Amino acid sequence: MRIAIIDGQGGGIGKLIIEKLRASFGNEIELLALGTNALAASLMLKAGANEGASGENAILINASKVDIIIGTIGIVCANSMLGELTPVMAAAIAQSPAVKILIPLNRCNIMVTGTCDEPLPHHLDDAIAMVGNVIRSDKSVRG
Repeated sequence: MRIAIIDGQGGGIGKLIIEKLRASFGNEIELLALGTNALAASLMLKAGANEGASGENAILINASKVDIIIGTIGIVCANSMLGELTPVMAAAIAQSPAVKILIPLNRCNIMVTGTCDEPLPHHLDDAIAMVGNVIRSDKSVRG
């Protein structure tokens, strides 16, 4: 199972996601750190990603080559992350056939109904549980 973690700015949320994925699934999964900038990609690589790349082209090329994409809800919103996430990046992520697991943060002025206003660690735990559900359902389909 190949999972892309997409983050920008300082890469702190992506780092936490990778640490939690590694703690939950070890080397059973392949993690691809995709940063909107080199700092974010570097921090995610240090956290345990197998590979990493940064910038618009890296996200465009790799969004369709993974099974799961995980990040904050801003990764599908043009000009989010203080403008680091371009409209082309957002479109590539949104159009990817990968399962997208989006963590709700209110920083982009997007509010999602049905979600609780909880601290980030709670949302990350929910996201990791969703990854586990996707992995389990994929294994049952593949036999």
